[in-house]
Amino acid sequence: MINNLNILLPEIFLSISIFITLMAGVFIKKSFNIIFNLTIIILIITFVVIFNTDNSVEKIFSNSFIKDPFSNFFKLLILVSSLFVLNSSKVFIINNKLDKFEYPIIILISILGMFFMLSSNDLILFYLGLELQSLALYILASIDRDNLRSTESGIKYFVLSALSSGLLLYGCSLLYGFAGSTNFEVIENQLTKENTGAIFAMVFILVGLAFKISAVPFHMWTPDVYEGSPTPITSFFAVVPKVAGFAVLIRFMLNPFSNVLLEWQSIIIFISIASMILGAVAAISQKNIKRLLAYSSIGHIGYALAGIATGDLSGYKSAIVYITIYVVMNIGAFSCLYFMKKDGSYKESISDLSGISYKHPLLSASFLIILFSLAGIPPLGGFFAKFYVFSSVIENEMYTLAIIGLLTTVISAFYYLKIIKTIYFEEKKLSFDKTKDLRVSGTIFISCVFIISFFLYPAFLNDVVNSIFIN
Repeated sequence: MINNLNILLPEIFLSISIFITLMAGVFIKKSFNIIFNLTIIILIITFVVIFNTDNSVEKIFSNSFIKDPFSNFFKLLILVSSLFVLNSSKVFIINNKLDKFEYPIIILISILGMFFMLSSNDLILFYLGLELQSLALYILASIDRDNLRSTESGIKYFVLSALSSGLLLYGCSLLYGFAGSTNFEVIENQLTKENTGAIFAMVFILVGLAFKISAVPFHMWTPDVYEGSPTPITSFFAVVPKVAGFAVLIRFMLNPFSNVLLEWQSIIIFISIASMILGAVAAISQKNIKRLLAYSSIGHIGYALAGIATGDLSGYKSAIVYITIYVVMNIGAFSCLYFMKKDGSYKESISDLSGISYKHPLLSASFLIILFSLAGIPPLGGFFAKFYVFSSVIENEMYTLAIIGLLTTVISAFYYLKIIKTIYFEEKKLSFDKTKDLRVSGTIFISCVFIISFFLYPAFLNDVVNSIFIN
């Protein structure tokens, strides 16, 4: 019993913390600052608890819950991402009068759902975790109730997500029927090429997971939700749920679907190619920077999926390295948007960046570093992310996928360079307000330092990713 509690300690601690902060928020007047700071502390404590756990593989509750280095790595990545996103958003939240105590609590609830998803070794626990995360995200998308765009984005996300969840649940029920169990290990033994019904069910599950990571053709919600939601919520959507969705996708490929590689490989290859092409082409015409980053994220999902499409352990590792660097780049990119403020209102148009290099050299330099990295310009972190993925793809002799990936990288570089041209070579239209926010500045600084210095020791992240597959 004590050992079981130790394995579940992060989830138990998060659950109790959510109850305590919720009660505190209800009974303490003007409790936003207290709850917000308490949430930051909760995330740090949870990080320390997981970081100090051993790397052994342990399963409890009839093998439905698993604790292993793989799940621990992604839990730590989710906590770090959430910590930076949450910490840098405080001033924006207060300025836009969104300082409701529920905001940090809902983020904690979504993180708890992601934790159960990551540690699931059973379809039922996986789906419960997925829905706990999704319910919290529905609320976050429409948290600015007085804003029509935010409300619209929340409704769009809710309707489309509910549809994808229905498809995924249908796939899970079919898989249970044809495999005779909801446990991943039993399903792995039952799921063979001869079991046509189970393979049919697998397609529905892949559709549901593709929606959660906004891969084409299940991306339709992404641009509208990114544009309509408040910037901190968009930042959270762009980073944290993607990490959880990718981890679960790799978990499915490693365990229940490992015996039907050829059956799901073609699906992942198609989704990867479609995401890379749409992400590269559709972003070119965008005028809103959040909408552009939405299409950019779809393209990056395609690159990461290319690693998974190999069906090889080296491909999975390269995809994990890619998604980790992607997280850092996007946290930095969205943090830069907090400084696009004029006369008390936040600007989102790319044209508003015209000539800001004269008055805001540090913000311009940060944009330059992050956008170059997103474009994959050497020797920045984004270049190494693409290098590892394409190296893995080429090693597996998937040359068509690699060529399409490289071509779309060249095309996508156009719209990143277009923003840099706007910043440095166009006439100044407006100067942003001078704002001092150490939280945001610190986040951007850490992101840029990581991106620039990654080439000094690129093997470090590889070593960390390799360690999670030792067992």
